[in-house]
Amino acid sequence: MATPTKVAAVAEITNDFKESTAAVLTEYRGLSVAKLKELRRSLGQDSKYSVVKNSLTAIAAKEAGVDAFDDQLAGPTAIAFIKGDAVAAAKSLTDFAKANPQLIIKTGIFEGKSLDASEVAALAALESREHQLARVAGILKAPMAALARTIDALRIKLEEEGGEAAPAAEAAEAEEAPAAEAAAEEAPAAEAATEEN
Repeated sequence: MATPTKVAAVAEITNDFKESTAAVLTEYRGLSVAKLKELRRSLGQDSKYSVVKNSLTAIAAKEAGVDAFDDQLAGPTAIAFIKGDAVAAAKSLTDFAKANPQLIIKTGIFEGKSLDASEVAALAALESREHQLARVAGILKAPMAALARTIDALRIKLEEEGGEAAPAAEAAEAEEAPAAEAAAEEAPAAEAATEEN
């Protein structure tokens, strides 16, 4: 018989699966509470590292449509639920595992696709979105600065060359407008005179 506590735990894990872009299943046997706290901090605010019960996780994974963890739920288990940058979180996990061999990365999912431990490591080796954006911004910085300088130089040149011409052109247009209106008014009168003759 399921207790309300177990039902709530399954619902929470199911929700974590559904709201995450990625999840990584780990075994943490031998890690101290302080080390687990350090790992949670390294994952950042967009990730949740939860120690879970295997039986409840199996139920929650099934309810969430996740089959990547089948046959992997054994021993002390924790899952990193990642809502932010999956590459950065995978890198944090793999770096932590290198420094702390007690953390074993078993499997994962990324955008619905199952990942084995080597694929989680490959995901960690990719360039994070933040670094990609910074690199692109760096690449575009010089051309954008040159473009800004060119536009500024053209603006200054136009002001120097046509600083007086622009108001004169506006005045000429203003003088021509009433004359054009008068001509438009005279045209029907001229047509009527032609028809009378």
